[in-house]
Amino acid sequence: MTATRYPSMAAGWRLPNIWDAAAFVCVIGVLAGVGHVAAGTLTRIDAPGATQITLDPWNLPAYAVRTTLRMFAALAASLLFTFTYGTAAAKSRRAALVLVPVLDVLQSVPILGFLTFTVVFFMNLFPGQVLGLELAAIFAIFTSQAWNMAFSLYQSLKTVPSDLAEASVSFHLTAWQRFWKLEVPFATPGLVWNTMMSMSGGWFFVVASEAVSVGDNTWKLPGIGSYVALALEKQDIVAVFWAILAMLVVILLYDQLLFRPLVAWSAKFRFETTAGATASDPWMLRLMRRTRLLKFVGELVGDAAAFIGGMRLSFGFRPRTLMSREPSRAIDIAWIALLLVLVALAMWRVVVFASQAISWHDVGVAVGLGLITLVRVVVLMIVASLIWVPIGVWLGLRPVWARRAQPIAQFLAAFPANLLFPPFVVFIVYFHLSPDIWLTPLMVLGTQWYILFNVVAGAAAFPGDLKEVASNFRIGGWLWWRKVIIPGIFPYYVTGAITASGGSWNAAIVSEVASWGDTKLQAHGLGAYIADATDKGDMARVVLGVVVMSAFVVLFNRLLWRPMYAFAQRRLTLG
Repeated sequence: MTATRYPSMAAGWRLPNIWDAAAFVCVIGVLAGVGHVAAGTLTRIDAPGATQITLDPWNLPAYAVRTTLRMFAALAASLLFTFTYGTAAAKSRRAALVLVPVLDVLQSVPILGFLTFTVVFFMNLFPGQVLGLELAAIFAIFTSQAWNMAFSLYQSLKTVPSDLAEASVSFHLTAWQRFWKLEVPFATPGLVWNTMMSMSGGWFFVVASEAVSVGDNTWKLPGIGSYVALALEKQDIVAVFWAILAMLVVILLYDQLLFRPLVAWSAKFRFETTAGATASDPWMLRLMRRTRLLKFVGELVGDAAAFIGGMRLSFGFRPRTLMSREPSRAIDIAWIALLLVLVALAMWRVVVFASQAISWHDVGVAVGLGLITLVRVVVLMIVASLIWVPIGVWLGLRPVWARRAQPIAQFLAAFPANLLFPPFVVFIVYFHLSPDIWLTPLMVLGTQWYILFNVVAGAAAFPGDLKEVASNFRIGGWLWWRKVIIPGIFPYYVTGAITASGGSWNAAIVSEVASWGDTKLQAHGLGAYIADATDKGDMARVVLGVVVMSAFVVLFNRLLWRPMYAFAQRRLTLG
């Protein structure tokens, strides 16, 4: 029975082939590397070499391994957060009243803001040990990954086609079964692309996350980010080149070994009734299928996932029609009143803390600088949309080209703005240009790719039968864009635009201030205000800047992106 159930098991008892041997060596190598890095986190901070960085390029492989493991640890935490937080926000209307605005605020809080308030907590968990610093760095990277993924799952769960939802009711699926058999598969293509984008977003802020400061002490964890920071500090162009090369190699490796197979695997969850364009399976996926051991393990994991997804756990819910009764208005009023009280208490605590060192004039200055940064964000979002939406649609409708462009887009999205400081500073100083204008492109350097990746995911998930209908009716040109593809990708675009605009606010901290050697350029804006307050250790102004930035992002989302999102759900959801 077992051999029949798992056909690869019988083959697994025979002598392993060369692919099994290669897979075994790779797995052992990965485990050994993880163990070596984990052992290094248990040493004390003052141990020799624990937090010391050198520009010797021979150390870059070890630094790259440590940075990559931090990012994958943060990615695992981000996936856990996504499947809990994003699901709760999509499933409960009352919970969404709290969770969605909180998510807006969280994605707008700069990484420097998180580090300012969380480093002491992690340091106290493991006093005097490198593990406390590692957890602080992982948490900082987590804050650059999780929000985008949570928004992606939330968007997918809110836009499940109505005919599929009705079919799940007809089959009497429980809430648990519907989640794992319908909603998660429907969300998988978009979530995979956003996971790639989140991984690249972690690279963009890795320079800030690997430098941990408490009081007058600053520790630089061994990694590519701290290597880049030291190279920029010492004006070593050769070291900057080695760091870029190391980043490129690492991104190509995990793209080939992980994300390319994941994208190919996620294509089977596309919602369509006709055969769509496909690309051949990547070499890594074919290799995994040739190894008896990995194939057998994969079957076990797949069956375990199918068992969990098929469990009849209703958690108190029973299959019912999609038309539910109207929620109680009295409960809604009580819930909103409770939220307003909590928000008022939180704002009061912030005012009490900040009023000890700042005045209303400081508030006016922060708001004025926020308006300047707002203008930059709006202009950049318009330009990025005009450029990347057509390119994303073209790539998404052509899987072969999408896979070719995938590693290039990941590398460009991961490219830290700090590495472009030398040419930008030299260019601006040489031609006597205004930093307020010419530092602006650095804000969108890493965030524009949120739009591209989400549009690619939306175009790739666009049903093939609708494309055939448009082709049969000879719909083309601007009419095709307006009536066919834009409605199809619109929910994905809005998700990308929300995270891109929030990320641009966050990136303002590292892009409105650029330095190279003794030359320091600073643009007027809220990002430069927060960066300057952080350098001076002025906690009150750091809090003020973070609060003002969060308020701008929430208002921007509420007045623009949320209405567009509601329109996408109401008018443009397939089915």
